[in-house]
Amino acid sequence: MTLPHSLVNALTRVLDAPPRDVRAVGGGDINYAARFTAGDRACLVKWNPNPLPGMFPAEAKGLTLLAEARSLRVPAVYAHAEAQGDCPAFIVLEWIDSVRGGDRRGAAVALGRGLAAQHRVTADAYGLDHDNYCGSTPQPNGWLDSWIEFYGQRRLGFQMELAGQKGRMPSGRRRRLERLIARLDEWIDEDAVQPSLLHGDLWGGNWMIGPDNEPVLIDPAVYFGDREAELAMCHLFGGFPADFFRAYDEVWPPAPGRDERLPLYQLYHLLNHLNLFGEGYGGGVDGVLRRYVG
Repeated sequence: MTLPHSLVNALTRVLDAPPRDVRAVGGGDINYAARFTAGDRACLVKWNPNPLPGMFPAEAKGLTLLAEARSLRVPAVYAHAEAQGDCPAFIVLEWIDSVRGGDRRGAAVALGRGLAAQHRVTADAYGLDHDNYCGSTPQPNGWLDSWIEFYGQRRLGFQMELAGQKGRMPSGRRRRLERLIARLDEWIDEDAVQPSLLHGDLWGGNWMIGPDNEPVLIDPAVYFGDREAELAMCHLFGGFPADFFRAYDEVWPPAPGRDERLPLYQLYHLLNHLNLFGEGYGGGVDGVLRRYVG
């Protein structure tokens, strides 16, 4: 494929070498993406002439936070820039080959252990010092001392209002969701949770097996929150072998009642999918609401 001329110039400048051996890659419906080499480095570039505000800087910050945890491998960030003139916004990452046909069980065990170690990285409050995105949906963060307040306002409440703007929050659904938000303390023990470093959007497509059977995390939506919110997403859409969950629990055993809380935390991602993809996810949202508030 051919990269935009302005992007070629920008990449040459920031990497001190021109991009060569360029080929298109898939993996998302938000941005364009390509693999290339620059000097002796294999790189992935994602770019967008009309980017979501601050998306690439937020991705770079999220990957950096995960890398600093030294628990699981993530692609190194080589460069990023906002759109300027005729040059689109872009981010350049380390290219990591995805290995097919490897020891998936072994990689899943390493992923479970590594994720438990990552969740041991904590902050003094819930949230993050900047907003980011979950998919293409804005994800407001901002520090709060209370997890119940954070999850109720920044996650469920924000998605509820967004769904209302899109015409996807009929009155009955809104009433149930408002009741659930008001009663979160019935299911969540504020004293039993801590602000763990979360990937934030850990579904099966956001991890891969790299060289040497090493698990690799990609496309984060990082914040500090209850670790069970991460595990709930891992359960929601599949893509994680049972060995992953066993390995995680061996390193950090579950708190009492965890399985009862997982659907409560899956609700955030079901609401996000409702907002991203439409009413096909409405039944899932309503099912969780009925489970908790009738």
